[in-house]
Amino acid sequence: MSSHQYQLNNVLSARSRLGEGPVWDFSNSLLYWVDIYNHRVNQFNPTTGQNLFFDVGDVAASIAIAGHDKLIMAQRNGLAFLHIQTGEVSPIISVEMDIPDNRFNDGKCDSHGRFWFGSMCPGKNQGSLYRYDPDSSLHLMETGLTIANGLGWSPDEKVFYLTDSAQQKIYAYNFEPTTGKISDRCIFVDLIGESFYPDGLTIDSEGNIWSAMWDGWCVIRFNPKGEETLRIPLPVQRPTSCTFGGKNLQTLYITTASVGLSEEEIQKSFYSGDLFAIQTDVTGLPTNDFSFG
Repeated sequence: MSSHQYQLNNVLSARSRLGEGPVWDFSNSLLYWVDIYNHRVNQFNPTTGQNLFFDVGDVAASIAIAGHDKLIMAQRNGLAFLHIQTGEVSPIISVEMDIPDNRFNDGKCDSHGRFWFGSMCPGKNQGSLYRYDPDSSLHLMETGLTIANGLGWSPDEKVFYLTDSAQQKIYAYNFEPTTGKISDRCIFVDLIGESFYPDGLTIDSEGNIWSAMWDGWCVIRFNPKGEETLRIPLPVQRPTSCTFGGKNLQTLYITTASVGLSEEEIQKSFYSGDLFAIQTDVTGLPTNDFSFG
């Protein structure tokens, strides 16, 4: 296991409740990220250090770029577009309205412009994974999840990864890029017995998986065999997700949360909810946008 020392920078004193879902907008050199419980979609400019936010009126669970000046967004019970110029939210589709305990969580686009997003219900295995296609069709991809989280694809697009945080597992599936089908689920990383939970993840160009560890004070890198190869300690208890950005896609941005921490825990984890960045020696994969066929 590598003990490589990366330089960690606190790039935004955000104090978010549940910072999540960072997405790098390569064409504009901006980082979008959400604060789920504060109903905010944030736009962070690393060059100026300025952070703008949009109040979207309800849970902002996850986002993806959807063309010029628009994001697709998973909210509590469905999908919507957020128009960056106006801040207007336009609902697209309602999902799981009949399961009031559920809300949507992490989401990401594949290389064919399809938006994958999962639902969660702590304590109950009634979460699911969906795929929303550019032709406006919705597909149920997986069921029986507790907290659908951290998802991504291997660089060769043969493997799809999906995290179930409550189960402390990262799963791997066979993936067919053309059809968008997943099959043959197996356990990729099993953290049962640990005191922390795998949350959001990102994948680098070498196929390594970088997973933020809720209650783990760290990000862990796993190689394509699922073996831990690096652990990056953080000064906060609840890292939530990460993505590569910057002009060379070598900056790892890490979102964090303060929600649910006691006063004593916040004293030990003073920067909880802030946004961090690490300059790495690897390159991330470009962000996939939602496309319209």
